Amino acid sequence: MAFALMAGAGAASAQTKNITLEDIWTKGTFRAKGIGAIRSMADGEHYCTMSRTGIAKYKYATGEKLEDVCLFNTPEMNKKAASLPPMESYEFSADEQKILLSCGFEPLYRHSGVSDYYIYDVQDKTFTKISMGGKQRLTTLSPDGTKVAFVRDNNLYWMDLSTLEEHAITTDGKVNEIINGTTDWVYEEEFAITKGFQWSPDSKKIAYMRFDESKVKEYNMQMWGALYPEDYKYKYPKAGEDNSVVSLHVYNIETKGRFTPVLDGRSTTVADGKSKWEYIPRFQWTNTPDVLAVMVMNRLQNTMEILAVNTSNNGLNNNTISKLYEEQCDTYVEIPDTWQFITVGKGKKAQEQMLITSERDGYRHIYLYGMDGKLVKQVTSGNYEICDVPGIDVKNQRLYYTSREHHPTQKSLFVIGFDGKKKQCLNDVTRNVKNTEDRYVLGTYNATFSNGCKYYIRTFSTANDAPLYTLHDAKGKLIKVLEDNQELSRKMKAEYETYRKTFNSFTTSIGIEINYYTIKPKNFDKNKRYPVLIYVYGGPGNQQVSDSYGYSDYYWYHMLAEKGYVVFCFDGRGTGGRGAQFKKQTYRDLGRMECEDAIEAARWLGKQSWVDKDRIGIWGWSFGGYLSTLSLLKGNDVFKMAIAVAPVMNWRYYDNIYTERFLGLPKDNAKGYDDNSPLNFADRLQGNYLLIHGTGDDNVHFQNSAEMVEKLENAGKQFEFRIYPNKNHSIYDNTGNTRLNLYQLMTDFILRKL
Repeated sequence: MAFALMAGAGAASAQTKNITLEDIWTKGTFRAKGIGAIRSMADGEHYCTMSRTGIAKYKYATGEKLEDVCLFNTPEMNKKAASLPPMESYEFSADEQKILLSCGFEPLYRHSGVSDYYIYDVQDKTFTKISMGGKQRLTTLSPDGTKVAFVRDNNLYWMDLSTLEEHAITTDGKVNEIINGTTDWVYEEEFAITKGFQWSPDSKKIAYMRFDESKVKEYNMQMWGALYPEDYKYKYPKAGEDNSVVSLHVYNIETKGRFTPVLDGRSTTVADGKSKWEYIPRFQWTNTPDVLAVMVMNRLQNTMEILAVNTSNNGLNNNTISKLYEEQCDTYVEIPDTWQFITVGKGKKAQEQMLITSERDGYRHIYLYGMDGKLVKQVTSGNYEICDVPGIDVKNQRLYYTSREHHPTQKSLFVIGFDGKKKQCLNDVTRNVKNTEDRYVLGTYNATFSNGCKYYIRTFSTANDAPLYTLHDAKGKLIKVLEDNQELSRKMKAEYETYRKTFNSFTTSIGIEINYYTIKPKNFDKNKRYPVLIYVYGGPGNQQVSDSYGYSDYYWYHMLAEKGYVVFCFDGRGTGGRGAQFKKQTYRDLGRMECEDAIEAARWLGKQSWVDKDRIGIWGWSFGGYLSTLSLLKGNDVFKMAIAVAPVMNWRYYDNIYTERFLGLPKDNAKGYDDNSPLNFADRLQGNYLLIHGTGDDNVHFQNSAEMVEKLENAGKQFEFRIYPNKNHSIYDNTGNTRLNLYQLMTDFILRKL
């Protein structure tokens, strides 16, 4: 059944403006306003936000500003911090009398870096720099607010804030050999974890990870600029290659003792007793101070356990490790989006439980487990995906979650009891013409909850409506509109008419329903034939067809539509939002189904009366660049052109955690690695091809494009190639000039070749 919606089609002026690349990338013409760094206060009645000028406190019940908790660059500032750079993040101590601030961030990889840190005393209004020994990573307050822990030069430290004295927990850290307290490159990129240590709830212990990456092979990149370019080397485990050996340790602050490894990858086995675990993708302390919960997975990522480790003893025996949870799958087990420990009840009736999301019934849902490993309740169920769980009201035993229950392209907000009853949708509602029936307003909802879940700040947007920030009570009643982006919305609709993204679906020749969106020219005439540019990503679990605000590319697509192009985007087999079966059907066979669906989409478009079937192009970035390249080569009879930015060309060249999750080991699945490599189809190039890559890409290495260039040249094919020296996978700089250059390049190519 086809699904369609169109949001926010307001009145347009007689004369509308044309979008320019400068509007998008340098002028900030379409920059949406937001609310920065919302933090609930401990009382659950107040919250703070952060801006360039300081940290302000607000009242949840009314949304009114009460006071400035901390102002930056004022005469009251401590002399030691007289020239503070702009602050970038903040964290309150437990008693809210101290604030940990960071600034001067310098990136290491795409998701991590080092910063300078300060402690602000709320009562004395003074700033004290605590990173005097050099910039730190991941500096974190202890739960009691008296200490911090941080990583510097691959070693883990803790500091007593009363004396500012540093204490080394580890001393063996060494670049490209030993990492303590943080993670290696591949964990950061694929498990989305950089913080490799955790304070215990009583602030007496620190659990931390140790990576021995000495056997991981190095990747080398030349960084251009000096007379002799610098060789930058870092550890990057490609598919089938050695990983870091990871162990988990506990350090006791009071006794200054490091325990023997809590878990060591060289000895511990997972549930089946046969497969040695390879990864620790997550760990955290439970609500019991001495009990540490650790998630472990085997190399193929098809078996996952959560273990409870009692750290009250300095050694381990058979009684100190117990299993809380186990999950196995014929394909792969997804890392839980939500994994949290809660204490239900009071006094003698209090019971600790584990809340977790899992795809074990075919869709991502919410489960509660007891500390004995037994299922307490599957809280949600149905043929739809849970997205996240932003609010847990333990007192009233209610969960607030977002899901795609209304449609895979949309995200709605719900509340439900721990027992799975009294589910209620908290979306906005409208009344029909006869005022007899509520109808939910659909789009994309997200929420940030107060401590205790008495209030929440909600963000709502659609594909054609800028983000709206509103304050609500627990029942969903509107308290105040905090930011409506009214000026941007007026500009979108009245000045530029950018409300033309529409959603629908088509059915492939083998009966697969594919969701898509289109953006058509302002004065679209169904009797004319238009060229079409397809945007594709297509990677496992990813979604691009989403009824949510699209930021920069949204406006670029409208700019192309102004020039007479239709922009089309689809989510084919293997993408997210439609359950595990739809997502995991590409297992061990990446690229084949995704490419078939791209070619099917082009053929379907070619049959539409308003499409010029001889002028269909495709573009993508990263996995999307891989797919756009493969589609142009395999579908050389339907695609006139393709653009590929930072593409994978051979899955053997990509990192092992991602690639082995979806393809298995190269030695066991050579066919899956090689059959859909664009390198093997270079001689099929017939259309126009633009290949783009940054030489400093630490994620998808420049090696991929270099080999594709060689294959195309050997096949006697002509194409266009642009290099961005030293730029990483994002091909971006803070000025916007690099992106402006990139999008001008792609725009010109489209105008010339499509």
